[in-house]
Amino acid sequence: MSDHTFYQDLTVRTNNLSKLLGKEKLFTPVPAEWQIIVIDVLGSTQAVAAGRHHAVNLAATGGIITVLNWLKAKKNGLVIPYFFGGDGATFIVPADISTDLVATLDNYRRHIKQQMDLVLRVGALGVDKVYAGGTTIRISRAALNPLYIIPVVLGNGLKEAETQIKATFVDEEVRATELAELDLAGMECRWDEIAPPRDAEQILVLLVSSGEDVLQGQIYGEVIDRIDRIFGNLKHRRPIGSNRFRLNLGLMNLANEMYASLGRFSFRYLLRNWIATLYGPWYFRRTDAGKNYLAKITQLTDSLMFDGNINTVISGTAAQIRELTTDLKKLEQEGKIVFGFHVTHASVMSCYVRDHDEDHVHFLDGTEGGYTSAARMFKRKLREGKGGIAGV
Repeated sequence: MSDHTFYQDLTVRTNNLSKLLGKEKLFTPVPAEWQIIVIDVLGSTQAVAAGRHHAVNLAATGGIITVLNWLKAKKNGLVIPYFFGGDGATFIVPADISTDLVATLDNYRRHIKQQMDLVLRVGALGVDKVYAGGTTIRISRAALNPLYIIPVVLGNGLKEAETQIKATFVDEEVRATELAELDLAGMECRWDEIAPPRDAEQILVLLVSSGEDVLQGQIYGEVIDRIDRIFGNLKHRRPIGSNRFRLNLGLMNLANEMYASLGRFSFRYLLRNWIATLYGPWYFRRTDAGKNYLAKITQLTDSLMFDGNINTVISGTAAQIRELTTDLKKLEQEGKIVFGFHVTHASVMSCYVRDHDEDHVHFLDGTEGGYTSAARMFKRKLREGKGGIAGV
């Protein structure tokens, strides 16, 4: 295993997630030479409150797409761990590409400022500096299904890095003449709000954090066990179903996508993609290729993440949600966790589609700024001193 391909070379685990989380030997420390890169929309809570949750999600998704396209073009599609957070993203990368990626993301940051009037914080911190502060980053790779593999991180190092990077960010002046060409190929955001798979259900966006380092895997395994018991397995509690997908046929939606991806008006882009969107309902319902694409979306959707926290979007009934939050409150009272959550009527999805076979991934959040709203509750609890997160 080379340092450069450390993550890509890790064994893909097919264990039950709660069992994987409880097996410390299946996790490997991230090399100290690697770097953590964080992007984050400054003032996302205020932007969501002003009804701009779609723009916030789009800015975060575009940052991930910027990195993945750079890796495809420059590093033969090197696989790295990354995490979508609704209003931002975190990447763990080899040291030799960190400077170039930060510069690429800083160019994207200026684009977002000009096109969306959002401030995207961008910064990096060495894993060695995180380790020097006493926190860890242990990682494994887990197959959620035959098509989708996720990074699973234990330890509080990414949280510490995010805190430091956000605190030291400086919003530099943006000049249009400094912008380099963007590569946002594959960015699509054409799905309307997605109702839960079953009529009686709601969407739960959940953030669970433990300040424990050594025992974190055991605690998270217990939380996942409770989620499995109450809501069913990953497939059953999946927040989207192919029968609920509806394309947003509005020109304004396409125009927002156009400016976010191109940074300029293009009649050709608008016309071509509007026609493709109008054709979409027939394609997805009447052709085998379209039906297969819809089926794969449900398997290639990022609805469960472990970045030192548990971040997940779940579909369930009001009774199930009450049962889980009651259980989590008990763990919180025991000082094991702090959690935040947001309950809403639908999911929102942004997409990275290089082709409609298997080269696509979909980033999920709840409406009304799901992750951002859950984080707001979480941060309020931290200020009140709840749970076992002191110092994180």
